[in-house]
Amino acid sequence: MVPTLKFAVFLLALFAFVDASSAEKDFVQCEKIVREWARSALEEEIEGDGHTLQDLLFFLHVPRTGGRTYFHCLVKKVYGAALECPRSYDKLRFDPRKPKCRLVATHDDYSIMSMLPREKTSVMTVLRHPVDRVFSAYEFSVEVASRFLVHPNLTSATELTKRIRAKHKGVSTLDIWPWKYLVPWMREDLFARRDARKMKGLSYVNSNDSYNVEEMAMPLHQFINEPVVLDTVHNGATFQVAGLTNNSYLAEAHDVRHCVQKFTILGEHVLQVAQKRLDNMLFVGLTEKHRESAKMFVNVVGPQVISQIASDSSMEGLSKIKSVTEQNSLLSDSELDSNYHQDGTSDQKTTENVSTENLEGIKKNMTVEKIMEEYKACISPLRNSQSVRRTNSLREISPANFSKEARLLVPDTVLQQIRSLNSLDLRLFKYAEGIYAKQNERMHELVTTEELKSVSSDSHGIRLWQATVLATCFAFFILLCVNARRRRSKLKI
Repeated sequence: MVPTLKFAVFLLALFAFVDASSAEKDFVQCEKIVREWARSALEEEIEGDGHTLQDLLFFLHVPRTGGRTYFHCLVKKVYGAALECPRSYDKLRFDPRKPKCRLVATHDDYSIMSMLPREKTSVMTVLRHPVDRVFSAYEFSVEVASRFLVHPNLTSATELTKRIRAKHKGVSTLDIWPWKYLVPWMREDLFARRDARKMKGLSYVNSNDSYNVEEMAMPLHQFINEPVVLDTVHNGATFQVAGLTNNSYLAEAHDVRHCVQKFTILGEHVLQVAQKRLDNMLFVGLTEKHRESAKMFVNVVGPQVISQIASDSSMEGLSKIKSVTEQNSLLSDSELDSNYHQDGTSDQKTTENVSTENLEGIKKNMTVEKIMEEYKACISPLRNSQSVRRTNSLREISPANFSKEARLLVPDTVLQQIRSLNSLDLRLFKYAEGIYAKQNERMHELVTTEELKSVSSDSHGIRLWQATVLATCFAFFILLCVNARRRRSKLKI
């Protein structure tokens, strides 16, 4: 008996040693993979003035940061629809080697820069506090998936969706990262829970916690631990800026991402790359300072856009812009999701008449006050439509009605777990706040400089007017003196 026990202990110790040895080998291998990627990524970063607008502006749209509102109510207002590239949220719809447009927005991660003319491309993004972004990702996944509950069963919903998508060539939520993973998965879960309620004879569920109504929808505390969420949502902003999402163009992205997820200490290398890329971006906005970010963007980037528009005033440039606008008109959203994946109204315009007068009009209207007025007029109806649609969608799973007030009821243990799972994003957001503060200082410097120029110009005008008046008075005085002398001469004769 004793020898058998000793042998069992020996085997356990041996297995533990083997496991430890294997884990050490895995770490060494992962460290090598991550370090090599980080070194290569940092070497690719172009040194220079990242705050100078290049030919193409890439809006790296991190999901659930208010990017749709920011892009459609502000950035497009600055550029004008004629300069927007064809929609590329699911794939690039223009030749990146010869872009004939100025503005592209997509949920693609930073690795798309390998497809764009890097030296001629500026990048901007908007970041949000990670806890709020996880809340929003959960809410949106449930909201969009619940729209399919109008169908009698999952098979019916899936088949109809396929037919609509085959009929229409537009882009829907189900085509776009990360929703192409999260929504079908959540949709299947919602139908399973509805079927379970029917089996139990439950017609109504009463709950005070919208984020933990298990009979109606997947609870938040379960959502944050699911593999698909771990791979697409947590630390999503860091992985997106680093170019390492599961939608990346980089072959090594999968290995690097999973090494970091397995050995969290290796996340330092990914964070370093993401921070460097934020440093080199043209502009970094914050969801929590949406309006302030909008005003800053107009002040800092707006004048550079005017300069670009002026350089496009040749007939060749106009023809290129018109060609791009015509392409855009062919890419309207499908009926499946005509509101685009962030629930706003479709704004893909028909072909505009682009002319020199048109561009001159854009330049004349490019003032901070004018753009901010249009921004404020745009966001109100857009947010109202989003709110109405959300309310209608969630009726199918009431009482899971999400709100800021309901978030306050979520246990602190869940919030702490979200913070732990998003440690890289928390640090990246903190870093972005520092960048935002520097941008704010730069904006005030630019505004002050412009005001001084204006005052100087006005002062110069005043000095010129004063000199003109004095010169006129002096000339009039000389004329009086000459006339008086002539009269005296006549009297002597």
